[in-house]
Amino acid sequence: MESELVDELAVAGTRYRIVRAEEYAAAGAGGIEEPRPTDPEPLFPDWSRNAKGPEIDADLILDPDAPLTPTQALERLALRGLSYTGERFPPDVRADARRALETHPDVLLLPPTFTVVEETERGGWKPAVGPHASAHSARLSLDFALTWAWPRMHGLIPVDTNTEADARTAAAAAAEPELVEYAAASDALRAGRVNRLEFQGTTYRVARTRRLLRWGPDGPEGPRPSDVNSQAPMRIHPALDEDGHLVPED
Repeated sequence: MESELVDELAVAGTRYRIVRAEEYAAAGAGGIEEPRPTDPEPLFPDWSRNAKGPEIDADLILDPDAPLTPTQALERLALRGLSYTGERFPPDVRADARRALETHPDVLLLPPTFTVVEETERGGWKPAVGPHASAHSARLSLDFALTWAWPRMHGLIPVDTNTEADARTAAAAAAEPELVEYAAASDALRAGRVNRLEFQGTTYRVARTRRLLRWGPDGPEGPRPSDVNSQAPMRIHPALDEDGHLVPED
């Protein structure tokens, strides 16, 4: 793995594979889908900075034969033919997508994740934070950005300030109007199960995202030839000779 790109290994009787999952979200007249009423929410939300939410895919077992509800079965069936067809996708990407319909014809839907997206000038949406296992964890990440990260990024709180300082405490100490705006936005977010927030001319929304994994006779689909590798193989462990001494690199 330190000298070539390896997507599958067998070690001590166990097979390991890099698998490929498509991320998607539903959208309608109101825009991108928000959390559903049936999605789990904490009875008493914890907004403390060290709050820990559930881990994404904790204890998940990928089993295409696991029982499904009728709704899940219909959704899985509807997505079997999902493929890249638009001209904005390069020819090799479209060709790999068509090939996957035959080599890995079944689909497996992973549990939903939640992320904060922001509306773009052209009316689309782009991620503002990474995915989370719960809607509250996504809100918590937006609250952290509003009260801690963004004030430092924009020079409102010096980066060498005590890590406990945030928009609330700094606004009270310095009477900085812009910090007051950040604190007020955080207060609005904490008012309930808020999934949409307007702040400084930008709309932020908690979006419900899904992930689709294609499945074939050999198991879950791995990377496609057209997928981009952002990291070349690199040495992780130092090379040692038989006496345990470092071997100089070429």
